[in-house]
Amino acid sequence: MQSKWSDQDAERTVARYAQQGVNADIALRVYTSRLLGRDPALVLHGGGNTSVKTAVPDQLGRPVEVLCVKGSGWDMAEIEPAGHPAVRMAPLLELRSLAKLSDEDMVNAQRINLLDASAPNPSVETLLHAFLPHKFIDHTHSTAVLSISDQPDGIKICEDVYGKKMGQVPYIMPGFLLAKKAAEVFEADPTVEGLILEKHGIFTFGDTAHEAYERMIAKVTLAEERLKKNRKNVFVPAALPKEVATVAEIAPILRGIAAACDTGKPTHRLVLDFRNSPEVMTYVNGQDVARYSQVGVVTPDHTIRTKNWPVIVPAPAAGDLAAFRVGAAEAFAKFVARYHDYFGRHNKDRERPKTELDPVPRVILVPGVGLFGLGASKSAAAIAADVAENTVRTITDAEAIGRYQPVAENHLFDMEYWSLEQAKLGKAKEARLARHIVVVTGGASGIGRATALAFKKEGAEVAILDLGGEDLTAAAKAMKCFGIPCDVTKPEVVKAAMAKVAETFGGVDIVVSNAGRAWQGKIGTVDEQVLRDSFELNFYGHQRIAQAAVEVMSKQGFGGVLLFNISKQAVNPGPDFGPYGLPKAAALSLMRQYAVDHGTEGIRSNAVNADRIRSGLLTGEMVASRSKARGLSEAQYMSGNLLAEEVTAEDVGQAFISLALADKTTGAILTVDGGNIAAAVR
Repeated sequence: MQSKWSDQDAERTVARYAQQGVNADIALRVYTSRLLGRDPALVLHGGGNTSVKTAVPDQLGRPVEVLCVKGSGWDMAEIEPAGHPAVRMAPLLELRSLAKLSDEDMVNAQRINLLDASAPNPSVETLLHAFLPHKFIDHTHSTAVLSISDQPDGIKICEDVYGKKMGQVPYIMPGFLLAKKAAEVFEADPTVEGLILEKHGIFTFGDTAHEAYERMIAKVTLAEERLKKNRKNVFVPAALPKEVATVAEIAPILRGIAAACDTGKPTHRLVLDFRNSPEVMTYVNGQDVARYSQVGVVTPDHTIRTKNWPVIVPAPAAGDLAAFRVGAAEAFAKFVARYHDYFGRHNKDRERPKTELDPVPRVILVPGVGLFGLGASKSAAAIAADVAENTVRTITDAEAIGRYQPVAENHLFDMEYWSLEQAKLGKAKEARLARHIVVVTGGASGIGRATALAFKKEGAEVAILDLGGEDLTAAAKAMKCFGIPCDVTKPEVVKAAMAKVAETFGGVDIVVSNAGRAWQGKIGTVDEQVLRDSFELNFYGHQRIAQAAVEVMSKQGFGGVLLFNISKQAVNPGPDFGPYGLPKAAALSLMRQYAVDHGTEGIRSNAVNADRIRSGLLTGEMVASRSKARGLSEAQYMSGNLLAEEVTAEDVGQAFISLALADKTTGAILTVDGGNIAAAVR
C-alpha cells in the first residue's frame, strides 16, 4: 500500500484551518482522516474512526484537555473539524474504573462531556481511543487485514505477520468492554505500534498524525504481502448457460420479487445498483459460491448495510426468463425463511427482545451476470454494492491463503440489532416518492426540467431523457439526475434508453412522457411531411416510451404510472395548430387506451392538459408573435385565463406529482391553464 502523505498538503491544511481558529492538531487529524477515508481498501461509507488528544478553549477561554474523535454520521473521506467533536478527557478516563457500563450510560457519559452540546454523538469506540494514551489514533477496516484475520487461525496468522509489533485483541463487540480489553492488551506490551482487533479491523497510533498514518500504511502493507504468498487457485468455475440474459432483462424481475418477497405485496420497494467487475464475476461464478458467500460479513460493521449474507439466484438463461423468475422467487423465499429463523433463534433468550427488521436481502448474486446492491435510494444501493465488492475482495484473498471464517453468527446478530449501530442509518421520515424510479422525457429544459426537479424534491430517483449534447449533460449535473441521450422518434434508441434505466436503477415506476414540438400550419394546405413528422414525435414518441415502460413495469409486477403531456390543443384546437393538435388529440386517446388495457396490472395512465407555458415549445419569440397578433401585451397574453395569472412550468410539474400520488385515479386529465372554459374537458 502506497503512502499518500504530503508535507506540503499537510502544511496547507494546517494553514487553511488556522484561519478558522482550528489548531494544528485537529487540522492534521482532518488531513490524515481524509487520506484514510478516501481509500476503499481501508474505509467504506462512514466506517472506521480517528481521534486526537489536544487542548481547546472552553467558553471562558480556559484550555481543556479533550479527545476529538470522529462523530456519528460523518464520513472520513470528506470530514471537517466539526466531524471530530471534542469530549472532555478526564471524565472519560474515570470511566475505566467501572466494572460495567451499559451502552445507554456510555453514550450519555460521552454526550454530557461534549464541549459543544449540538455536536454529533462521538463514535461508539470513543472509550477505546480515550483509554489508549497516544495522541493520534487511527482505526480502519482494511480488506487485507480482514483477509488474514477472518480465518480459523486468524490470530496465529496475524502473530506470524506482525510479531510483537502489534497487540492482538480477541473479538469483543464495540463498546465499554472492548475499550477496556484493548487498553489491557496495550499495557501488557506498551512497545506495540497498534492493535489487531480479531475479525474486526486494525488500530495504529503515534505521537504525530504522520506517525500514526504511516504505521497504518506499513501494517496494511505487511498484510498485503502475506496475501501474495502461497496462494492457491481460489474459485473453480461452475457450469453456466451458454448465453445469459441481460442486466436490463433480469433487474426488473429481481426488483419485483424483492419488493414482495416477505409479505406477498410490494411493501419493500427498493432501488438496485449493479456491479460486474472481473473479480466479481470470478466470485459469483464459483462452483462453491453457496459456501463461501453465505458464511457472514467480513467485519460486523457491514451487517447494517448488507445483512449477513447475500441471496444467490439461478443463472438466467437467455430466452427463458419465466424459469429464472421461478428460481429467483424460490431463492428469495428461502432467504426470508432463513432470516426469520436466524432472528428467532438469537432473539428468544434476549433479556430485552428485539423487533425484527425487514428480511429482504440487500445483495443479490447472479451467476453469469454479476451482483446487485439494494437500498431505499440509489446511494444506499450503491453503498450496499460497494460493501459487497469489498466483501468479494476480502473473501477472495482469504480463500486464497486458507478458508474464510468471520465472527460467529450470534455476534453478527448482536451488531445488526445494536441500537447504536442502527442509529448510523438514521430514521428520518422518507419523502413521498422515495424508492420510486422516474423517467422524464424532454427533461433537459422547460416543463420536463421543472417536472424532473419536482420529482427529485419528492425523493424519487430521476432519469431525464432528451436529445444528447451539452444541454443534457449540464441539466443532469445541475439537477443531480441521470441523463440519457434519447430521440423518441427512433424505436431502437427508446428501447436502449429504457434498458439503460433498468440497468442503472433496477426498473421504473413512473414515466412522464413530455417530449414534443409544436409544428404549425393550416391543415388544408400543410405539407404532409410536416404532419407525419409531428405524429412521429407527438404521438408515436409517446407510444414508444409508454410501451417500453410497460414492458419493464410488467416484469416488476407491482404496477406503475404513465403520465402524458397532452396540451390544450388536444381538446380545444386553435387556428393553424392542426399539425400539433391532431397528434396530441391522438395521444389523449392513447393515454385512455393504456388505462383500459393495463389497469388490471396496476398500471395507471393519466395526462396533464397545460396551456401557455413558457418552454421549448412556447418560446419567447412565439409569445411575442402570438400576443402581438391578438393585440395584447405579453403579460396579458400569458395571463389570459380565468385566474388572470401566468401558469409556469413548475405548476405543471406539481400537477404531474399530484397524478403520480393519486393511487385510485386512471384515465384522467388534469388541466393546468389558469382557467379556460373553452378547453375544459367535457
